[in-house]
Amino acid sequence: MLKKRIPQLVSFARYFLLLLSLLIVASCSSDDNAPSDQPNSDEPDAVAEVPLPRFLVNTNGGLIVDEPKIPADFTIIENEQTLYSGNMGIEIRGSSSQQFPKKSYGFETWDAEGNDIDTSLLEMPEEEDWILYAPYSDKSLIRNVLIYDLARDMGLYASRTKFVELEINGQYNGLYVFMEKLKRDSGRIDINKLKEDENEGEDLTGGYIIKIDKSDRDGYTDQNSFNSRYGSSIDETGSPIRFLYDYPKYDDITEAQKTYISSYITDFEDALASETFTDPDTGYASFVDVDSFVDFFILNELSNNVDAFRISTWMHKDKNEKLKMGPIWDFNLAFGNADYCSGGEANVWAYKYNERCPDDFWAVPFWWDRLLEDPAFVARLKERWNALRGSTLSDATILAKVDDYVKTLNDGAAISSNFTKWPVLGTYVWPNKFVGSTYNEETAYLIQWIKDRTLWLDNSIGAL
Repeated sequence: MLKKRIPQLVSFARYFLLLLSLLIVASCSSDDNAPSDQPNSDEPDAVAEVPLPRFLVNTNGGLIVDEPKIPADFTIIENEQTLYSGNMGIEIRGSSSQQFPKKSYGFETWDAEGNDIDTSLLEMPEEEDWILYAPYSDKSLIRNVLIYDLARDMGLYASRTKFVELEINGQYNGLYVFMEKLKRDSGRIDINKLKEDENEGEDLTGGYIIKIDKSDRDGYTDQNSFNSRYGSSIDETGSPIRFLYDYPKYDDITEAQKTYISSYITDFEDALASETFTDPDTGYASFVDVDSFVDFFILNELSNNVDAFRISTWMHKDKNEKLKMGPIWDFNLAFGNADYCSGGEANVWAYKYNERCPDDFWAVPFWWDRLLEDPAFVARLKERWNALRGSTLSDATILAKVDDYVKTLNDGAAISSNFTKWPVLGTYVWPNKFVGSTYNEETAYLIQWIKDRTLWLDNSIGAL
């Protein structure tokens, strides 16, 4: 009898095991759908907001002015974690940008007694001098960051940058770019520290930092600057080119040091203007690092920087070394963002600014026209440009950076917050060449301008 029922029992057991397994699977599926503290990365429309670092500045009732720096407290917060908290001296900075309601600021890190202290902020090398740059007329918000990143990718020093959001005394002030101030330092412009008592021999040869730039409120004086013996490329007798002492500062530099660096630049210009300027031993190349001039030219031409070569133009000379161009500086009006003197065009040479605006007070020195008369310089320029176009300055590489910046700002919700605070989209802000009604239109214009510019430069550099 039992033998007859064994097949039935086996069938029942198999049915029971099948039913049990189905119940287990259903239970597991139900658990998978239960609420979870973990984000579901498979959902395409579930975007996690990644806030930018925030600078929280408290002036304790003080008013920030354009000199002197006033004492304040500040805290840097990222992902609700305090990264730094301390004291600062802060002031408004900038030249033409001071017309805008969104101000840029320079600050020093201070101790409790108001003394400068070197500090590492947002993983940048320790220093005391910093900048909070306020993109305003640059509605893409990214032009300076882009060019500085490209320069560093080329092996040059350029100010390190970080997108941040700024609050002053509890009030949101928009998107800013936290960045290094250009100065002599082992982590910035790495040249010898020239002492006051170094006034002869090889000690006198460096380091120096010189600028072609607008002067401060005191104007150009014999104390803070010296004049070129040559004018611009089109006007040898007009307004002279002026060189400002940046390091050592004009109130620290000795007379012997002034004489040395001014004479060195004069000798360079004399050699460049001479009939034998192409001679590698006695011509201009005996005074300057030619590769630094090539790279400086490429970065300013890539962006058609309307200020190129005549304003915010830095150069430096280390001890026992030749004069070098750079670092680059101030590109908020570049990449098609200026409506004067063809600053918005993608098909003109930036170094020929004088031909388009011959009456401008700040002119381009004759250097660049003359350098392009030297076949050796042109050959090095072409070689460098072609090499960079296959790597660091390819369209794909440049535009990938643009996409990455925009994603960073979008993920942090900084774009909408900034333009809610400063509703300038769709409005002309000096000196916009293009006015987009949306942020996407602004970045689309920038992207197309870069494509047009690199194509034009490929043909134009090739034709030199």
